[in-house]
Amino acid sequence: MHALFDDAGKFLAGRILSETDSSAQIELDSGKRVKAKTAHILLKFDQPAPADLLTRARETAATIDPALAWEFAPEGEFGFAELARDYFSASAPPVEQAAMLIALFEAPHYFRRAGKGRFKKAPADIVAQALAAIEKKQQIQAQIDAWAQELAAGQCPQAIRDQLYKILFKPDKNAPEYKAVVEASRSTHQAPLALLQAAGAIDSPYEFHYRRFLFEFFPRGTGFAPVTAPEPPADLPLAQVSAYSIDDSHTTEIDDALSLQGLGSGQVTLGIHIAAPGLAIAPGDALDQLGRARLSTVYMPGNKITMLPDAVVQTYTLDAGRANPAVSLYVTYDEATLQEISSETRLDRVPVDVNFRHDKLDHIVTADWLAGGDSPADTPQELAARREELAFLHRLAQHLKAGREQVRGKPETFNRPDYSFHLLDKKGDAPDGSETVQITTRRRGAPLDLIVAEAAIVANSTWGQMLAAQGVPGIYRSQASLASGIKVRMGVKALPHAGIGVKSYAWATSPLRRYVDLVNQWQIIACVRHGATAALAAPFKPRDAELFAIISSFDAAYSAYNGYQSAMERYWTLVWLQQNGVTELDAAVIREGMGGDSLVRADTLPLVFSVLGAQNLQRGARVRVRLGDIDPIALDVHGTVLARLDDPLDPGDDAALDDEGDDGEEAGAGALAIALDVDEPAGDAAATPASVPGSSPAP
Repeated sequence: MHALFDDAGKFLAGRILSETDSSAQIELDSGKRVKAKTAHILLKFDQPAPADLLTRARETAATIDPALAWEFAPEGEFGFAELARDYFSASAPPVEQAAMLIALFEAPHYFRRAGKGRFKKAPADIVAQALAAIEKKQQIQAQIDAWAQELAAGQCPQAIRDQLYKILFKPDKNAPEYKAVVEASRSTHQAPLALLQAAGAIDSPYEFHYRRFLFEFFPRGTGFAPVTAPEPPADLPLAQVSAYSIDDSHTTEIDDALSLQGLGSGQVTLGIHIAAPGLAIAPGDALDQLGRARLSTVYMPGNKITMLPDAVVQTYTLDAGRANPAVSLYVTYDEATLQEISSETRLDRVPVDVNFRHDKLDHIVTADWLAGGDSPADTPQELAARREELAFLHRLAQHLKAGREQVRGKPETFNRPDYSFHLLDKKGDAPDGSETVQITTRRRGAPLDLIVAEAAIVANSTWGQMLAAQGVPGIYRSQASLASGIKVRMGVKALPHAGIGVKSYAWATSPLRRYVDLVNQWQIIACVRHGATAALAAPFKPRDAELFAIISSFDAAYSAYNGYQSAMERYWTLVWLQQNGVTELDAAVIREGMGGDSLVRADTLPLVFSVLGAQNLQRGARVRVRLGDIDPIALDVHGTVLARLDDPLDPGDDAALDDEGDDGEEAGAGALAIALDVDEPAGDAAATPASVPGSSPAP
């Protein structure tokens, strides 16, 4: 005698060796003996053999129409053998009974289990819903298969093109588009990004990086809702100064300007004038919400995404030829000793006479020219008229820098130049990746650069101290020491900034393009207007939780924006290499990597990349490198060391690799990462968005 029984949802058959009222000892075809409860034995039979019964039953079950079986089934509870006799014949043999058992078990949308071998018909409406769901699932799977076949054949379906960035960076692992990419990636043994590239899903490397950034940080686009730019206050006094700004030619958000009074009188007053959108934008209003949503202007070569609408920027930028509302810091110095005598903050309208552009003037405004050297033929008249003023400001800036360096305990070092990217042949306001890129250098610490930088430090440190003295909270940047690993942090306490060498440092000089500067400007305005009672009148009170929320949001957004800027600068650097046919570079080793790779920094380009063949070379060793294939989508390039350029016995100038504010040697050195993982089964887990290498915020 043989038996078919249920073993934890699996049907087994074997020969009965012994049996009691409650259980039976059964020997399977494999020779294994198992104990089965009597209640779990569903069918006893003499013929055919157990293995043959299961094989034939499964074959017969595949021929059973579950819809027809549902029609034959009684309304109440029934056993599989009963339905087999109704469906096949009154004398249905064991094979057909077992086949019905398997068929019922495998059609849960038609039949519900009511016990061992017992079933009930599912209601007609439930069956209809289940069949519709099955049909839909089959259609979706058919669509997935069709999309996967197209991808494998080198064609990208429009649906996948539309979902490209979501699939790669924030995938819904249950979405058919995602599953199609995974299926095609597995079948072709290609990485998802390479597969999609080959299928033509990516129009251009530039568009890929730009749209990926917009997908993550500007999913609703970069435009602004219609807003009205508030007019500046009409009651501000007119400052009796002649101010000028110093920026590059692409700057439209002109936040700061300078003026100088009293030159030659023994006491000189430096005016540091900051654009004042905080006089009209109020915390919580519509414009504030726009600024709070973006937190900073996003910069990239050839384009930018502004924090505030253009109408607001144009109303409050410090354009030449008009008197602009400003928060002005007037600092009086002894003209001979350059010692500070006094300082005062005012709200006024500042006449700006000229907007100087340092990229057009740096070759003129040199230390020699400021000392009285000959003027080049292309020297603008407005610049020549202010030569004496600029000479004093440069002397003052050098004095201020030297004083900070005494506090720091060591000189500031800016060994690497700033790189500027100019995109030629642009066809519109924004680039499309087809432009010719030009990379130029500008040595940090040039006279105009130093004048502007030191003036900003004076304003930010003075206003930081003023806020602290009046008990008005602000947002500060601080650094406990210059020890290795001590980072610049943002907080609400007026703590020293060791990297700059000041007692406190509150960002307040760029309110048109950084939200924390706008917040600090509101607090500074309260101090000017209310004096000793400013803490009661300021928009943000001591220990205001809102300030901590702003810091957290700004820190994350600012780091991400800087990361994107760094990534796009890396992209255009790689494009420059391709456009100019550069196959070899001179570089310096900055770190020995893992697995034989080392990191090097190019001598004349903003490029850090990995190379083979630099093992055991000390930091600072200079090498000639042959470049390998460039991947502008993955932002990746590798190299191989051809030769060492310096003396192996010379330890080299290790300090030449260091720079102020350089938080990581490997910044910008890595390849693009995506969240799509073909080795992980689809599920509901949230995916990690992609990250691209970037730089940290400036001090």
